[in-house]
Amino acid sequence: MTHGLPVSEGRQTWREVWRTSRGHRLRLLLVVVLGIASAAAGLVAPAAIGYLVDRVHDGTGDLSTLLRVVAAMIAAAIAGAAGSALTTVLAARTYHAILARLRERLVERAMALPQHTIERAGTGDLVSRTSDDVAQIADAAPSIIPAFTTTGFTIAVTLAGMTALDPWFGLALIAVLPVYGVTMRWYLRTAPRIYQAERAAMSDRAQQLLESQRGYDTVVGFGLGRRRHERVLEASWQVVRYSLRARTVQNMFFGRLNLAEYLGMAAILLAGFWLIDAGLSTVGAATTAMLLFLRLFGPINHLLFVVDVLQSVAASLNRMIGVILAPVAEGSPAMGGPDADENERDATARRDASGERAAVRLRGAVFGYDEGRRALDGVDLTIEPGRRVAVVGASGAGKTTLAAVIAGIHPPDAGTVERPERTAVISQEVHVFAGTLRENLTLAAPGAEDSEIEAALEATGSSGLLALLPAGLDTRLGSGGRELTAAQAQQIALARVVLADPELAILDEATAESGSAEAGLLDRAADAALAGRTGIVIAHRLSQAAACDRVLVMAEGRIIEDGAHDELVASGGVYARLWEAWAATAEPAGPGR
Repeated sequence: MTHGLPVSEGRQTWREVWRTSRGHRLRLLLVVVLGIASAAAGLVAPAAIGYLVDRVHDGTGDLSTLLRVVAAMIAAAIAGAAGSALTTVLAARTYHAILARLRERLVERAMALPQHTIERAGTGDLVSRTSDDVAQIADAAPSIIPAFTTTGFTIAVTLAGMTALDPWFGLALIAVLPVYGVTMRWYLRTAPRIYQAERAAMSDRAQQLLESQRGYDTVVGFGLGRRRHERVLEASWQVVRYSLRARTVQNMFFGRLNLAEYLGMAAILLAGFWLIDAGLSTVGAATTAMLLFLRLFGPINHLLFVVDVLQSVAASLNRMIGVILAPVAEGSPAMGGPDADENERDATARRDASGERAAVRLRGAVFGYDEGRRALDGVDLTIEPGRRVAVVGASGAGKTTLAAVIAGIHPPDAGTVERPERTAVISQEVHVFAGTLRENLTLAAPGAEDSEIEAALEATGSSGLLALLPAGLDTRLGSGGRELTAAQAQQIALARVVLADPELAILDEATAESGSAEAGLLDRAADAALAGRTGIVIAHRLSQAAACDRVLVMAEGRIIEDGAHDELVASGGVYARLWEAWAATAEPAGPGR
C-alpha cells in the first residue's frame, strides 16, 4: 500500500497562493481598476437603447437622436473592448507568473523531500503533480482569466446598474438567487470529491505506467507483460470512470443554470409590467433592464462554468501546495527533526566524556518498511573517522536498509543516527542526466573548474573515458546524446564523489553490475573515491570486503559479526564460510586495495 504525498486544504492553498503573489499585487490592483472601467462601458449600449425607445415612444426621437445613440454605443464598445483586452493581458501575465513561481517552489521542495517519503507515495504521484496538475492549471487559464476579469466585473457592474435603474428591477432578481444558490451548493458539495478522486486516479495511472517502463527488463524477463498490461488498463479505466462522473455532474449543473435564466427573465417581465402599469417606470427603462439581464446570460454561465473548471484547478492546486508545504524533516534525528540538535548535543557530550571520536554512530536503530518484519532490529554501530567498513550478508539481510538509514534516506522508527553533514551515496542504479559530461560531473560541485574535473577523472582511473567521447567534456550524454555503458556511468558517479569531497561516502553495491573485465577498473575507481574519507561499502564481491579495514556481517536486520577480514576468517564463523565459498569460485585476480 502506498501513502500519497500530502494534499493541502482550501484555506491553506489560497493563503499560499496569495503569499506567492507578492511582487505582482500592484498589477493585480490595475487589473481590478481596468476591469471595472471596461465593464462600466458595457452599460452604455443597453442604456442608450432604452433612451432611444423612450424618445420614440414620446415622439421626440429623430435622426440626431439616433446618431447620438449610435455614436455613444460605438465609442463605448471600442473603449470596453480595449479595456477588456488590456485587463486580460495583464491578468494572464500575472496568472502565469504566479503559476511559474509555484512550480519552481514545487520542484525545489520535491528535490528536498526525504527519499523514503517519495518511495512510499510512489514516484507516479510526484510526476503527476509536477506534470498533470500543473498542466491542468495552465490549460484552465483561457477560461479562468476572462471569468475573473471582464466577466466577473461585468456581472457586478451590471447588477449595480439594474438596481440604480430602479430598485424593483434589482429586487426582481431575488427570485433567481435561490436557484443559483441551491445549484452552487449542490455542485460544491458534489464536484470537489469527484475531481479529487479523478486526480488521484490519474496519479495511480502514472505510477503504473512508470513502474512498467522502469521495470521493463524485469517485466520481459519474467513474462509479466500481460499482468502489467492489466494493471495499467485497470488504472486507466478508473480514470475514465471518474471522468465520466465528472462530466455527468457538469451537465446536471448546466441544466439547473438554464432554469435560473428562465426564472430571471420572467421576473424582469413581471416587474416591468407592474412598474409601467403603475406609472412608476417607462418602457425604455424596462427595455434597458431586460437587455441588461440578457447581457448577464453569457457572463453568469461563463462564471459558473469556470466554477466547474475552478474545482478541478483547486484540486490540482491543493496537490501542488501539499508538496510545497510538506515538511522536509519529519521529526527524526536522522532527518534533522526537532530533537536532532538535542541528540547531537548529547552525542557530543558522550564523545567528549569518553574521548572517542565517531564519524557514524547508531544507537538502537530500528526500521521497518511496513508493520511486518523489521529490516533493522536494534542496531548499535560506531565507525571512526577515516575508517573503511564493508557490510556483507545474504539478500534481505538489511545491508541496503542500513546504508539508507545511515545516509538519512530513511529515518529510523526508533533509536538515533549520527552522521557527517556532508554525506554522499552511490548505488548500483546510477542515472546519467541529459546534458554534457561536464554538467553531469559538476552536479556534485557546481563551481569546479575543468582542471578539477579532469583530476577527479584521473583519480578514479576514468580519464580514458574522455578519449572515447568525441567532444570530451562537452559531449552530450543521456537522452538525445551518447549512451554510456553501466560501467561508464558508474565511473562518472565515482568521479562525482571525488568532486563533492564528502566526509562520508556510502557505496551501495556501486560496482555490482560490472562485468569481470570491468570489475578491477571499478574497484580501483571506488578505492580512489573513498581515499581519505570515511567509507561504507555494501559489498557485492567479498574481495571488496577484504580490502576494507572492518567487515560487518548482517542477518535478519542485525549485525551478527564485526571485525577485520583476517580476524573473521580465522574465527570460523559465518563470514569465514562465505569467504571460503567465495574463494573457491573467484577468479585468480585477488583483491587489491
